[in-house]
Amino acid sequence: MLDRNAVARSFDGVICIGGEDWWYHNRGHFDFQIMRRLAERWPVLFVNSLGVRMPSPVEGTQFLARIGRKVRSLGRGLVRVENGFHVFSPLSIPGERGRRLTGWALAPQIRLAAAAAGIRRPLLWVHCPAGADLVDEIPAAAVILQRTDRFEAFPEADGSLVEAQIRSLKARADLAVYCAPHLEAEERGEVRRSLLLTHGADVQAFAAAGRGERSEPADLAGIGHPRVGFVGGIDAHTFDPELFLGVARRLADYQFVMVGGMSLPAGWCNLGNVHFLGRKPYDEVAGYMAACDALIMPWNKSDWIQACNPIKLKEYLATGRPVITTDFPALDGWRDLVTVADTADTFAAAIRCSLSSPVDHAAVLGRLANQTWTAKAEVLRQAIAALNVCYVGAEAFVGEAQRAG
Repeated sequence: MLDRNAVARSFDGVICIGGEDWWYHNRGHFDFQIMRRLAERWPVLFVNSLGVRMPSPVEGTQFLARIGRKVRSLGRGLVRVENGFHVFSPLSIPGERGRRLTGWALAPQIRLAAAAAGIRRPLLWVHCPAGADLVDEIPAAAVILQRTDRFEAFPEADGSLVEAQIRSLKARADLAVYCAPHLEAEERGEVRRSLLLTHGADVQAFAAAGRGERSEPADLAGIGHPRVGFVGGIDAHTFDPELFLGVARRLADYQFVMVGGMSLPAGWCNLGNVHFLGRKPYDEVAGYMAACDALIMPWNKSDWIQACNPIKLKEYLATGRPVITTDFPALDGWRDLVTVADTADTFAAAIRCSLSSPVDHAAVLGRLANQTWTAKAEVLRQAIAALNVCYVGAEAFVGEAQRAG
Protein backbone atom coordinates (compact mmCIF):
# COMPACT_ATOMS: atom_id res chain seq x y z
CA MET A 1 0.00 0.00 0.00
CA LEU A 2 1.31 3.45 -0.96
CA ASP A 3 1.32 6.14 1.71
CA ARG A 4 -0.19 9.53 1.00
CA ASN A 5 3.17 11.21 0.40
CA ALA A 6 4.13 8.58 -2.16
CA VAL A 7 0.85 9.07 -4.02
CA ALA A 8 1.31 12.84 -4.03
CA ARG A 9 4.65 12.42 -5.81
CA SER A 10 3.28 9.93 -8.32
CA PHE A 11 1.30 10.08 -11.55
CA ASP A 12 -0.92 7.69 -13.46
CA GLY A 13 -0.57 9.16 -16.95
CA VAL A 14 0.22 12.22 -19.04
CA ILE A 15 -2.05 15.00 -20.26
CA CYS A 16 -0.38 16.77 -23.19
CA ILE A 17 -1.76 20.15 -24.29
CA GLY A 18 -0.47 19.82 -27.83
CA GLY A 19 0.64 22.42 -30.33
CA GLU A 20 -0.97 20.68 -33.31
CA ASP A 21 -4.10 18.76 -34.27
CA TRP A 22 -3.58 15.00 -34.55
CA TRP A 23 -6.28 14.70 -37.20
CA TYR A 24 -4.80 17.35 -39.46
CA HIS A 25 -1.12 18.15 -38.95
CA ASN A 26 1.92 16.14 -40.01
CA ARG A 27 2.42 13.47 -37.35
CA GLY A 28 6.17 13.87 -37.36
CA HIS A 29 5.88 16.74 -34.85
CA PHE A 30 7.82 16.51 -31.58
CA ASP A 31 4.83 16.25 -29.23
CA PHE A 32 3.10 13.62 -31.38
CA GLN A 33 6.18 11.44 -31.60
CA ILE A 34 7.25 11.74 -27.97
CA MET A 35 3.74 11.16 -26.62
CA ARG A 36 3.30 8.04 -28.76
CA ARG A 37 6.50 6.61 -27.26
CA LEU A 38 5.49 7.51 -23.71
CA ALA A 39 2.12 5.85 -24.36
CA GLU A 40 3.89 2.52 -24.77
CA ARG A 41 4.33 2.56 -20.97
CA TRP A 42 1.96 5.20 -19.57
CA PRO A 43 -1.57 6.31 -20.53
CA VAL A 44 -1.44 9.55 -22.52
CA LEU A 45 -4.22 12.01 -23.34
CA PHE A 46 -3.19 14.23 -26.24
CA VAL A 47 -5.32 17.38 -26.30
CA ASN A 48 -5.42 18.81 -29.81
CA SER A 49 -4.12 22.36 -30.18
CA LEU A 50 -6.17 25.03 -28.43
CA GLY A 51 -4.92 27.58 -30.97
CA VAL A 52 -3.04 30.84 -30.51
CA ARG A 53 -5.24 33.02 -32.72
CA MET A 54 -8.76 33.30 -34.09
CA PRO A 55 -9.14 32.59 -37.84
CA SER A 56 -10.37 35.64 -39.79
CA PRO A 57 -12.89 35.75 -42.67
CA VAL A 58 -10.40 37.89 -44.63
CA GLU A 59 -8.41 34.66 -45.17
CA GLY A 60 -11.09 33.53 -47.62
CA THR A 61 -10.86 29.82 -48.38
CA GLN A 62 -8.22 29.36 -45.66
CA PHE A 63 -10.74 30.64 -43.09
CA LEU A 64 -13.39 28.16 -44.19
CA ALA A 65 -10.85 25.33 -44.32
CA ARG A 66 -9.64 26.03 -40.78
CA ILE A 67 -13.14 26.24 -39.37
CA GLY A 68 -14.07 23.01 -41.16
CA ARG A 69 -11.03 21.18 -39.81
CA LYS A 70 -11.78 22.26 -36.26
CA VAL A 71 -15.42 21.17 -36.52
CA ARG A 72 -14.42 17.76 -37.87
CA SER A 73 -11.83 17.37 -35.11
CA LEU A 74 -14.40 18.26 -32.44
CA GLY A 75 -16.80 15.70 -33.87
CA ARG A 76 -14.39 12.85 -33.17
CA GLY A 77 -14.56 13.29 -29.39
CA LEU A 78 -12.17 11.08 -27.41
CA VAL A 79 -10.38 8.43 -29.47
CA ARG A 80 -7.94 5.73 -28.38
CA VAL A 81 -5.49 5.68 -31.30
CA GLU A 82 -2.93 3.08 -30.24
CA ASN A 83 -1.41 1.55 -27.11
CA GLY A 84 -2.28 4.01 -24.32
CA PHE A 85 -2.40 7.01 -26.67
CA HIS A 86 -5.73 8.86 -26.62
CA VAL A 87 -6.64 12.00 -28.61
CA PHE A 88 -9.22 14.57 -27.56
CA SER A 89 -10.46 17.83 -29.11
CA PRO A 90 -12.09 20.11 -26.52
CA LEU A 91 -14.39 22.98 -27.38
CA SER A 92 -12.30 26.15 -27.07
CA ILE A 93 -12.02 29.54 -28.76
CA PRO A 94 -8.53 31.05 -29.33
CA GLY A 95 -7.47 34.50 -28.19
CA GLU A 96 -8.35 36.72 -25.25
CA ARG A 97 -12.05 36.95 -26.11
CA GLY A 98 -12.30 33.19 -26.57
CA ARG A 99 -10.51 32.69 -23.29
CA ARG A 100 -13.22 34.70 -21.51
CA LEU A 101 -16.04 32.87 -23.31
CA THR A 102 -14.92 29.24 -23.02
CA GLY A 103 -12.06 29.22 -20.52
CA TRP A 104 -14.34 28.19 -17.65
CA ALA A 105 -15.33 25.00 -19.51
CA LEU A 106 -11.93 23.94 -20.82
CA ALA A 107 -10.43 22.22 -17.79
CA PRO A 108 -13.60 20.24 -16.92
CA GLN A 109 -13.70 18.86 -20.48
CA ILE A 110 -10.08 17.76 -20.27
CA ARG A 111 -10.46 16.27 -16.78
CA LEU A 112 -13.43 14.18 -17.92
CA ALA A 113 -11.60 12.94 -21.01
CA ALA A 114 -8.53 12.12 -18.90
CA ALA A 115 -10.62 10.14 -16.43
CA ALA A 116 -12.12 8.18 -19.33
CA ALA A 117 -8.56 7.37 -20.42
CA GLY A 118 -7.72 6.22 -16.88
CA ILE A 119 -5.78 9.33 -15.85
CA ARG A 120 -6.64 11.03 -12.55
CA ARG A 121 -3.34 12.53 -11.40
CA PRO A 122 -1.27 13.38 -14.44
CA LEU A 123 1.97 14.83 -15.48
CA LEU A 124 0.74 17.99 -17.22
CA TRP A 125 2.72 18.60 -20.41
CA VAL A 126 2.07 21.96 -22.11
CA HIS A 127 3.17 22.84 -25.61
CA CYS A 128 0.46 25.28 -26.73
CA PRO A 129 0.80 28.51 -24.69
CA ALA A 130 -2.99 28.67 -24.28
CA GLY A 131 -2.58 25.78 -21.85
CA ALA A 132 -1.07 28.15 -19.26
CA ASP A 133 -4.44 28.67 -17.56
CA LEU A 134 -4.80 24.92 -17.04
CA VAL A 135 -1.89 24.70 -14.60
CA ASP A 136 -4.14 25.92 -11.80
CA GLU A 137 -7.18 23.94 -13.01
CA ILE A 138 -5.74 20.45 -13.45
CA PRO A 139 -3.99 19.03 -10.35
CA ALA A 140 -0.74 17.47 -11.53
CA ALA A 141 2.22 15.64 -10.07
CA ALA A 142 4.50 17.88 -12.17
CA VAL A 143 4.25 20.43 -14.98
CA ILE A 144 6.44 20.16 -18.07
CA LEU A 145 6.76 22.95 -20.64
CA GLN A 146 7.60 21.97 -24.22
CA ARG A 147 9.50 24.98 -25.56
CA THR A 148 10.25 23.70 -29.07
CA ASP A 149 8.66 26.65 -30.90
CA ARG A 150 8.89 30.38 -30.28
CA PHE A 151 5.12 30.86 -30.37
CA GLU A 152 5.42 34.57 -29.57
CA ALA A 153 7.12 34.97 -32.98
CA PHE A 154 4.12 33.52 -34.80
CA PRO A 155 3.00 36.53 -36.89
CA GLU A 156 -0.74 35.88 -36.60
CA ALA A 157 -0.81 35.37 -32.81
CA ASP A 158 -1.75 37.89 -30.13
CA GLY A 159 1.87 38.57 -29.19
CA SER A 160 1.26 40.18 -25.80
CA LEU A 161 -1.12 37.42 -24.70
CA VAL A 162 1.20 34.63 -25.86
CA GLU A 163 4.22 36.23 -24.20
CA ALA A 164 2.32 36.46 -20.90
CA GLN A 165 1.26 32.82 -21.18
CA ILE A 166 4.82 31.68 -21.85
CA ARG A 167 6.17 33.72 -18.94
CA SER A 168 3.61 32.07 -16.68
CA LEU A 169 4.52 28.60 -17.93
CA LYS A 170 8.24 29.20 -17.46
CA ALA A 171 7.60 30.28 -13.88
CA ARG A 172 5.36 27.32 -13.07
CA ALA A 173 7.02 24.45 -14.94
CA ASP A 174 9.06 21.86 -13.04
CA LEU A 175 10.90 21.10 -16.28
CA ALA A 176 11.22 22.94 -19.61
CA VAL A 177 12.10 20.83 -22.65
CA TYR A 178 13.96 22.53 -25.51
CA CYS A 179 15.05 21.24 -28.91
CA ALA A 180 17.15 24.21 -30.07
CA PRO A 181 20.48 24.56 -28.18
CA HIS A 182 20.76 28.33 -28.38
CA LEU A 183 17.17 28.87 -27.16
CA GLU A 184 17.75 26.55 -24.21
CA ALA A 185 20.94 28.45 -23.35
CA GLU A 186 19.14 31.80 -23.69
CA GLU A 187 16.32 30.84 -21.31
CA ARG A 188 18.10 28.52 -18.89
CA GLY A 189 18.00 31.07 -16.11
CA GLU A 190 14.26 31.65 -16.60
CA VAL A 191 13.13 28.11 -15.71
CA ARG A 192 13.63 25.81 -12.73
CA ARG A 193 15.15 23.03 -14.76
CA SER A 194 15.78 22.64 -18.48
CA LEU A 195 16.40 19.68 -20.77
CA LEU A 196 17.88 19.97 -24.25
CA LEU A 197 16.26 17.23 -26.31
CA THR A 198 16.80 17.77 -30.02
CA HIS A 199 14.33 16.32 -32.46
CA GLY A 200 14.41 12.67 -33.36
CA ALA A 201 13.37 10.87 -36.53
CA ASP A 202 11.91 7.57 -37.65
CA VAL A 203 15.37 6.79 -38.98
CA GLN A 204 14.66 3.22 -40.06
CA ALA A 205 11.58 4.13 -42.10
CA PHE A 206 13.24 7.04 -43.93
CA ALA A 207 16.42 5.03 -44.54
CA ALA A 208 14.40 2.16 -46.03
CA ALA A 209 12.66 4.57 -48.39
CA GLY A 210 16.03 6.00 -49.39
CA ARG A 211 17.26 2.51 -50.27
CA GLY A 212 14.32 2.06 -52.63
CA GLU A 213 12.40 -0.36 -50.42
CA ARG A 214 9.05 1.28 -51.16
CA SER A 215 7.34 2.16 -54.41
CA GLU A 216 7.36 5.67 -55.78
CA PRO A 217 4.18 7.70 -55.11
CA ALA A 218 1.81 7.51 -58.06
CA ASP A 219 1.37 11.27 -58.40
CA LEU A 220 5.06 11.66 -59.25
CA ALA A 221 4.81 9.50 -62.37
CA GLY A 222 4.50 12.44 -64.74
CA ILE A 223 7.22 14.53 -63.11
CA GLY A 224 10.66 14.06 -64.59
CA HIS A 225 14.17 14.24 -63.17
CA PRO A 226 16.19 15.88 -61.78
CA ARG A 227 13.69 16.34 -58.94
CA VAL A 228 14.24 18.74 -56.06
CA GLY A 229 11.96 18.12 -53.08
CA PHE A 230 10.58 20.20 -50.26
CA VAL A 231 8.36 18.67 -47.57
CA GLY A 232 6.72 20.90 -44.98
CA GLY A 233 4.53 23.93 -44.45
CA ILE A 234 4.85 26.59 -47.14
CA ASP A 235 4.10 29.47 -44.78
CA ALA A 236 5.13 33.12 -44.47
CA HIS A 237 6.74 32.71 -41.04
CA THR A 238 9.10 29.95 -42.24
CA PHE A 239 9.39 29.76 -46.03
CA ASP A 240 11.29 32.27 -48.21
CA PRO A 241 9.22 32.58 -51.42
CA GLU A 242 11.52 35.15 -53.04
CA LEU A 243 14.56 32.93 -52.59
CA PHE A 244 12.69 29.86 -53.80
CA LEU A 245 11.39 31.57 -56.94
CA GLY A 246 14.90 32.77 -57.74
CA VAL A 247 16.25 29.24 -57.42
CA ALA A 248 13.46 27.63 -59.45
CA ARG A 249 13.93 30.17 -62.27
CA ARG A 250 17.66 29.50 -62.39
CA LEU A 251 17.01 25.74 -62.59
CA ALA A 252 14.34 25.68 -65.26
CA ASP A 253 15.50 22.20 -66.32
CA TYR A 254 14.84 20.83 -62.79
CA GLN A 255 11.47 19.81 -61.40
CA PHE A 256 10.53 21.07 -57.92
CA VAL A 257 8.23 18.80 -55.90
CA MET A 258 6.46 20.64 -53.08
CA VAL A 259 4.70 18.48 -50.49
CA GLY A 260 2.79 20.16 -47.69
CA GLY A 261 0.11 22.66 -46.79
CA MET A 262 0.44 26.21 -48.05
CA SER A 263 -0.80 29.49 -46.59
CA LEU A 264 1.00 31.88 -48.96
CA PRO A 265 -1.26 34.00 -51.23
CA ALA A 266 -2.76 32.24 -54.23
CA GLY A 267 -0.75 32.69 -57.41
CA TRP A 268 2.56 33.45 -55.68
CA CYS A 269 4.25 30.82 -57.87
CA ASN A 270 3.16 30.03 -61.43
CA LEU A 271 6.36 28.42 -62.67
CA GLY A 272 5.87 25.35 -64.86
CA ASN A 273 8.66 23.39 -63.18
CA VAL A 274 7.13 23.71 -59.69
CA HIS A 275 4.56 21.08 -58.66
CA PHE A 276 2.41 21.55 -55.55
CA LEU A 277 1.13 18.19 -54.33
CA GLY A 278 -0.49 19.31 -51.08
CA ARG A 279 -0.44 17.59 -47.70
CA LYS A 280 0.36 13.90 -47.49
CA PRO A 281 -0.11 11.41 -44.64
CA TYR A 282 2.97 11.09 -42.47
CA ASP A 283 3.48 7.45 -43.47
CA GLU A 284 3.86 8.54 -47.11
CA VAL A 285 6.27 11.43 -46.59
CA ALA A 286 9.43 9.29 -46.70
CA GLY A 287 8.47 8.00 -50.14
CA TYR A 288 8.23 11.52 -51.55
CA MET A 289 11.60 12.49 -50.10
CA ALA A 290 13.26 9.37 -51.48
CA ALA A 291 11.78 9.95 -54.94
CA CYS A 292 13.75 13.21 -55.23
CA ASP A 293 17.37 13.71 -56.22
CA ALA A 294 17.99 16.53 -53.74
CA LEU A 295 16.06 17.98 -50.80
CA ILE A 296 15.88 21.62 -49.80
CA MET A 297 15.02 23.90 -46.86
CA PRO A 298 14.69 27.46 -48.21
CA TRP A 299 13.96 29.12 -44.86
CA ASN A 300 13.63 32.82 -44.21
CA LYS A 301 15.34 34.69 -41.36
CA SER A 302 12.32 34.97 -39.04
CA ASP A 303 12.58 34.69 -35.26
CA TRP A 304 10.56 31.47 -35.59
CA ILE A 305 13.21 29.84 -37.78
CA GLN A 306 16.05 31.16 -35.66
CA ALA A 307 14.55 29.31 -32.67
CA CYS A 308 13.54 26.10 -34.43
CA ASN A 309 15.11 22.69 -34.93
CA PRO A 310 13.34 21.33 -38.02
CA ILE A 311 12.41 17.67 -37.77
CA LYS A 312 12.79 17.31 -41.50
CA LEU A 313 16.56 17.88 -41.28
CA LYS A 314 17.16 14.40 -39.82
CA GLU A 315 14.41 12.86 -41.95
CA TYR A 316 16.02 14.31 -45.08
CA LEU A 317 19.44 13.03 -44.02
CA ALA A 318 18.10 9.55 -43.27
CA THR A 319 16.93 9.13 -46.88
CA GLY A 320 20.49 9.55 -48.11
CA ARG A 321 19.67 12.44 -50.42
CA PRO A 322 21.83 15.59 -50.55
CA VAL A 323 20.41 18.45 -48.47
CA ILE A 324 20.68 22.13 -49.37
CA THR A 325 19.49 24.69 -46.85
CA THR A 326 19.65 28.28 -45.76
CA ASP A 327 21.50 28.89 -42.51
CA PHE A 328 19.94 28.66 -39.04
CA PRO A 329 21.46 28.02 -35.59
CA ALA A 330 20.23 24.44 -35.10
CA LEU A 331 22.43 23.29 -38.00
CA ASP A 332 25.32 23.24 -35.54
CA GLY A 333 26.54 19.65 -35.31
CA TRP A 334 25.19 18.77 -38.76
CA ARG A 335 26.78 21.34 -41.05
CA ASP A 336 29.26 18.85 -42.50
CA LEU A 337 26.33 16.78 -43.83
CA VAL A 338 24.48 19.59 -45.61
CA THR A 339 25.25 22.46 -47.99
CA VAL A 340 24.39 25.93 -46.71
CA ALA A 341 23.46 28.64 -49.23
CA ASP A 342 21.67 31.93 -48.68
CA THR A 343 21.30 33.48 -52.14
CA ALA A 344 19.46 32.24 -55.21
CA ASP A 345 22.74 31.92 -57.14
CA THR A 346 24.58 29.90 -54.49
CA PHE A 347 21.51 27.81 -53.67
CA ALA A 348 20.94 26.87 -57.33
CA ALA A 349 24.64 26.12 -57.81
CA ALA A 350 24.62 23.89 -54.72
CA ILE A 351 21.69 21.89 -56.07
CA ARG A 352 23.45 21.34 -59.39
CA CYS A 353 26.67 20.34 -57.64
CA SER A 354 24.87 17.93 -55.31
CA LEU A 355 23.88 15.61 -58.15
CA SER A 356 27.53 14.81 -58.85
CA SER A 357 28.43 14.29 -55.17
CA PRO A 358 26.88 11.05 -53.89
CA VAL A 359 26.01 10.89 -50.21
CA ASP A 360 27.71 8.27 -48.04
CA HIS A 361 24.42 6.88 -46.77
CA ALA A 362 25.97 4.39 -44.35
CA ALA A 363 28.08 7.10 -42.70
CA VAL A 364 25.07 9.40 -42.34
CA LEU A 365 23.00 6.63 -40.78
CA GLY A 366 25.81 6.02 -38.32
CA ARG A 367 25.52 9.64 -37.20
CA LEU A 368 21.75 9.22 -36.84
CA ALA A 369 21.85 5.95 -34.90
CA ASN A 370 21.09 7.59 -31.56
CA GLN A 371 18.64 10.14 -32.98
CA THR A 372 15.53 7.96 -33.03
CA TRP A 373 12.34 9.02 -31.28
CA THR A 374 12.62 5.94 -29.07
CA ALA A 375 16.04 7.08 -27.85
CA LYS A 376 14.73 10.61 -27.26
CA ALA A 377 11.78 9.31 -25.24
CA GLU A 378 14.13 7.32 -23.00
CA VAL A 379 16.17 10.44 -22.24
CA LEU A 380 12.94 12.21 -21.36
CA ARG A 381 11.81 9.40 -19.03
CA GLN A 382 15.08 9.74 -17.14
CA ALA A 383 14.59 13.50 -16.83
CA ILE A 384 11.07 12.95 -15.49
CA ALA A 385 12.38 10.45 -12.94
CA ALA A 386 14.84 13.13 -11.77
CA LEU A 387 11.83 15.27 -10.79
CA ASN A 388 11.19 12.76 -7.98
CA VAL A 389 7.88 11.62 -9.45
CA CYS A 390 7.10 8.09 -10.52
CA TYR A 391 4.40 6.21 -12.39
CA VAL A 392 2.22 4.03 -10.16
CA GLY A 393 -0.91 3.38 -12.22
CA ALA A 394 -4.47 4.57 -11.74
CA GLU A 395 -5.40 1.90 -9.20
CA ALA A 396 -3.20 3.57 -6.56
CA PHE A 397 -5.15 6.81 -6.86
CA VAL A 398 -8.50 5.07 -6.83
CA GLY A 399 -7.50 3.29 -3.62
CA GLU A 400 -6.27 6.53 -2.07
CA ALA A 401 -9.57 8.27 -2.93
CA GLN A 402 -11.55 5.44 -1.36
CA ARG A 403 -9.47 5.59 1.83
CA ALA A 404 -9.87 9.37 1.99
CA GLY A 405 -13.65 9.01 1.57
